[in-house]
Amino acid sequence: MLPTPDTSHVAYERIYEPAEDSFLLLDTLSSASETAFLRERFGNNYAPLVVEVGPGSGVVIAFVNAQAEALFGTRNILTAAVDVNGYACKATNETAKKAARENAATHGRFLGAVQGDLVEPLKNQSVDVLIFNPPYVPTPELPKQPGQADLPHVDTKPTFDEDSYMLSLSYAGGKDGMETTDRLIDSLPNVLSCKGCAYILLCAQNKPEEVKNRIRTLGDAWKVETVGSSGKQAGWERLQIIRIWIE
Repeated sequence: MLPTPDTSHVAYERIYEPAEDSFLLLDTLSSASETAFLRERFGNNYAPLVVEVGPGSGVVIAFVNAQAEALFGTRNILTAAVDVNGYACKATNETAKKAARENAATHGRFLGAVQGDLVEPLKNQSVDVLIFNPPYVPTPELPKQPGQADLPHVDTKPTFDEDSYMLSLSYAGGKDGMETTDRLIDSLPNVLSCKGCAYILLCAQNKPEEVKNRIRTLGDAWKVETVGSSGKQAGWERLQIIRIWIE
C-alpha cells in the first residue's frame, strides 16, 4: 500500500481535514484500473499536467506527486493545485514538499498551489488530469464567494468567524450540493487538454446519474463512468468518483 502524505502541520479549524472522500480518491487513483488508464493515456514521453482544484490539506495532490512512478509509470509529470483559501494553498505546498522528500525516488515535479476560483488561474486546454473533491453537501445556499477583503492574510491568525467561513467553503454545495461542481463541469471543455480527463467526487444527494447524463450531452467524444465507490447504503452509493475523459 502506498503511504498517505503527512498532514500533521495543517490547521484543521480552517482547512478541510482528510476524510473518507479524500481516502477514496487516493484508493481510486492508485487502483489497478486507473493506473493502467493513466499509463496508457500519458505514455510515450508525454509529461502530463495534473491539477487538483480545492486541495484543502493537499493530501491528494501530494500523494499523486509523491507516487508519480507508481501511478503513471514515470516521474515525468507536473503537478499543481488551485484553492480559493490561501491557508489551504500554504498547507498544500508544505504537504507536497514533505511527501516529495519522503519519496525521493518516485516523485514528480510539484509546481505549487495558487489562490484562485476553480480553474480561473489556468490556461485553456492546459490540464491533462483534473482532480476535484468539491463542496458536495446540500445546503440552503452557498457561502458568499470570497473577495480579497473577505479572507485574512495567511500570516495572520483568523478569528473564529473567519475560520468558520473558510471551512464552509470546503463543504457547502448549495442546491443538491452541486452549485460549485456545476461550475467546474461547465469549465471542462475549456480547461482540459486534448488528452484530458477529470476525476470528480460525488455523493448520492448530488444525483450522480443525472450528472453523468449531463456529461454525455457535451458531445460524442465525451465519456464518463464511475471508477470508485465507498459502497452502498440503503441501495445508494454513498460516495463515488466519476472519471470524465475525451476519446
